[in-house]
Amino acid sequence: MKVGIVGWRGMVGSVLLQRMQQEGDFALIDPVFFSTSQAGQTAPAMGQTTTTLLDATDLTALAAMDVVITCQGGGYTNDIHPALRDSGWDGYWIDAASSLRMQDASTIILDPVNRDVIDRALSGGKRDFIGGNCTVSLMMMAMAGLFREGLIDWISAMTYQAASGAGARAMLELVEQMGHLHGIVADSLASADASAIEVDAALTSAMHSAGFPVQECGAPLAGSLIPWIDADLGQGQSREEWKAQAECNKMIGRDPSQPLVVDGICVRVGAMRCHSQALTVKLVRDVPLAEIESILASGNEWVKVVGNSRDESIPFLSPAAVSGTPSVAIGRLRKMGMGPEYVSAFTVGDQLLWGAAEPLRRMLRILIER
Repeated sequence: MKVGIVGWRGMVGSVLLQRMQQEGDFALIDPVFFSTSQAGQTAPAMGQTTTTLLDATDLTALAAMDVVITCQGGGYTNDIHPALRDSGWDGYWIDAASSLRMQDASTIILDPVNRDVIDRALSGGKRDFIGGNCTVSLMMMAMAGLFREGLIDWISAMTYQAASGAGARAMLELVEQMGHLHGIVADSLASADASAIEVDAALTSAMHSAGFPVQECGAPLAGSLIPWIDADLGQGQSREEWKAQAECNKMIGRDPSQPLVVDGICVRVGAMRCHSQALTVKLVRDVPLAEIESILASGNEWVKVVGNSRDESIPFLSPAAVSGTPSVAIGRLRKMGMGPEYVSAFTVGDQLLWGAAEPLRRMLRILIER
C-alpha cells in the first residue's frame, strides 16, 4: 500500500511518525513523504522506495497514493482535497484537520469508541476519515463504557485545555511567559525575606506590561488562564464548545434529530500537552457507583479509573501524571447532590496522542489489515 504522508514535521505529524515507528507500521506500507516547501530534499529513512520529498501540491503524485494521511492543517486540506477528488482519485484520505469533519462524506475516527461506525463507513464505500476534536476524542475515550451501554442522558463538560491545542508556537510561548515571570522576581525569590504579596504584585504588573509575550496565546497564560477557545459563534458559544455536541453525536452515529446534549465551557490553561475536563453527567437511570466504575474501566484498554480519594487523585489524575502516555485517566467519580442519576467525573489525556495522532495511525492500520 502506497501511503503519502503530509505535514510530518509539525507537532502532530512528529508524534504520528514516532508512534508509527514504535508500532512497526512502516514495515507494512511503502511510505512516500511530501512537503509543501522542501520538495526534492531527502526524505526520512523509513525503508521506503521513494527517498526524496515530493511536492505536496502535486496532484499527479498524490493521486498515485492508495492513502494520503495529512497533518498539514485545514488550509492545505481545503486547497488539495477537493482538487484531488475532482481529478478522479478514489483513495483513502486520513486527516487531522477539522475542515472535513462534519461533511456527510466524512467519518470521524476514534476506533476504540466507534469501530462499528468506521466499519459501516468502509463497507458503504466512504473514503474520507477524519480525526476528531482533541477534547471531544479524549472525553469519548474516558467515557466509552457509558456511551456503549447507552446510559448517558446529557453531559456538561468544563474543559481545561493545554497550550498544545493552540499549536507548537503557543507551547513555546507558554514557556517563554514562565521564564519572563521568573526573571522579574528571581532576586526576590532568592531572598530569605521574600514577600508573597510583593512577588504577586510584580507578576501581575509584568503580565500587563507591553513587553509580555502574548503574540501566540493572545493573553497571559502562565499564571493565568484564557476563558475562550476558537471562534465566536455569536450566541455566547465558542466554536470549540459547539464541537462537543456536534462531533460527539456524529462520532457515535447518533440520529441528528435526537442528539445527545453535550455542552459546557472551554478554557485554555497553562498545561503543556494534556487536556483535562470536569464532567457533570446525567444518567438515564440510577446506576450504583461501583457498577459505573466497572463499566468505565471496561470501556477500552487505555482508560484508567482513578479512585476518588485525595491520595490517588493528586498523583494519578493530572497532566503531569499522564503526559506522554497513552492512558486516559478518569476519576473524582461520585454521585452528586442533585440526585442519584447525576455523576461527577474528571478526565485527563494527552492531546497529541489520543487527541490527535493515534486515531490517524490506527485508521491507517485498519486499512492495512482489511
